[in-house]
Amino acid sequence: MKRTTEQDSIYNDLEKMEVGELLRGINHEDKTVPNAVEQAIPAIERLVTQIVLKMRDGGRLFYIGAGTSGRLGILDASECPPTYGVPFDMVIGIIAGGDGAIRRAVEFAEDDSGQAWLDLQEYDITNRDVLVGIAASGTTPYVIGGLRRANEEGVVTGCIVCNEGSPVAAEARYPIEVVVGPEFVTGSTRMKSGTAQKMVLNMITTSVMIQLGRVKGNKMFDMQLTNHKLVNRAVDMVIKETGLDEHTAQRLLDEFGSVRKAVEEYTKKV
Repeated sequence: MKRTTEQDSIYNDLEKMEVGELLRGINHEDKTVPNAVEQAIPAIERLVTQIVLKMRDGGRLFYIGAGTSGRLGILDASECPPTYGVPFDMVIGIIAGGDGAIRRAVEFAEDDSGQAWLDLQEYDITNRDVLVGIAASGTTPYVIGGLRRANEEGVVTGCIVCNEGSPVAAEARYPIEVVVGPEFVTGSTRMKSGTAQKMVLNMITTSVMIQLGRVKGNKMFDMQLTNHKLVNRAVDMVIKETGLDEHTAQRLLDEFGSVRKAVEEYTKKV
């Protein structure tokens, strides 16, 4: 049976369509993705709960994937430190073929079922950590092999796939299946499947970081102040939390380096 991600698009003769028709067709398909993600919320909740438990005990979150899936994992991991002020090795994304594959596809890298575990050894993965395999098809040997070996070593495993009953989901202890249907361009899983994976990754790390206390109210209290926009946002946050004037708020940020520390130090003195 042909997997959903490989089924023919319900659209045909794409090369004969006008630009507006193409865009409306893509948009129509994209609208189905949030509904598919919603159906997977119970599975996402189960995985997030496990990640929070492990991270509270000093564990880390690893993503492995190939192609688009690998790149999305790296994107999500790389955005956690500036957004939430966590260490750069707390969430780690690994792509089949190494970092060079982020920009250029590495032929057949995803077909090596033993390489993922070797890649993970560079980070000394242990049973305190969590490994999430990302694979739209759910058939990527690189991901299957990594999850299988992780299970043998007692590592908590999860996955994000876009087909039902896949080998990847069979290996993961906490599988997430988001079935979005055939792509607008047949088999182009960088489209709806990629969008679904990105949405789920956002949900995972955002909810995990909130549970770990990295958000206060609805604000990124631990964000890194790496540009003027973020510094200005931080000043406003300190003003709202303390009632101080802009000059004093800026001075506190300069002294302590983060919104949380600035507010905490000020609060100690009053």
